[in-house]
Amino acid sequence: MSTPEPRFAKVAAMIGDPTRARMLAALMGGQYLAAGELAAAAGVTAQTASAHVAKLVDAELVVVRTQGRHRYFRLADADIGHALEALSLVAERSAQADKWSQGPYKPLKAARTCYSHLAGELGVALLEGLLARGTLRPVHGHFLLSDAGRAELETLGVALPAVTTPAAARRFAYPCLDWSERRDHLAGGLAVALLEHSVGEGWLRRVEGSRALRLTADGSRKLAPWLAPRRPSGA
Repeated sequence: MSTPEPRFAKVAAMIGDPTRARMLAALMGGQYLAAGELAAAAGVTAQTASAHVAKLVDAELVVVRTQGRHRYFRLADADIGHALEALSLVAERSAQADKWSQGPYKPLKAARTCYSHLAGELGVALLEGLLARGTLRPVHGHFLLSDAGRAELETLGVALPAVTTPAAARRFAYPCLDWSERRDHLAGGLAVALLEHSVGEGWLRRVEGSRALRLTADGSRKLAPWLAPRRPSGA
């Protein structure tokens, strides 16, 4: 009796192509990108990009949104983003420690998007600060938001997602292993809401053409109470 091919083999083949891998990496910022932007990110012609994007859509790794004559693409959901982040963690295991202090890697290490939440040194510091402050409490592999923390976030105007089922509670706030820091940052609905609020308030600014985020002076002041002191990766 023959053994069925694992279902992830098709996904692995989609991701394994260098052109599609570069496109998916560009989409890990969590934003919609136009076909031309994906072509530029992959370093290919528009026609070549179109063929590769169609395969990603067919494989349900990417979704498309049509607005007028234009089409925009985004990762299908957070699960795809987390899978790509996990692959990044495996791929970076043998990377030299000083890599993250050089060139384009340095701003990514400082702060970046992991699909739709905050990662890098700043993301790790935020989670550790929220735990130390008592805003979040760990329980069975995820986090609960304290009453005081909920009131504080609502006062700041953070739009907190509703939690109506046990499954939603587990997805509300949970740890995600950061591939540059080797420590957890915050994922889940709360993390998405915090990033959207921080960008909307101008506390964080997106770096054009990159997943990197820049912490503004106002953001440093506003987020200071929530941030744990930063420490070296692996400490």
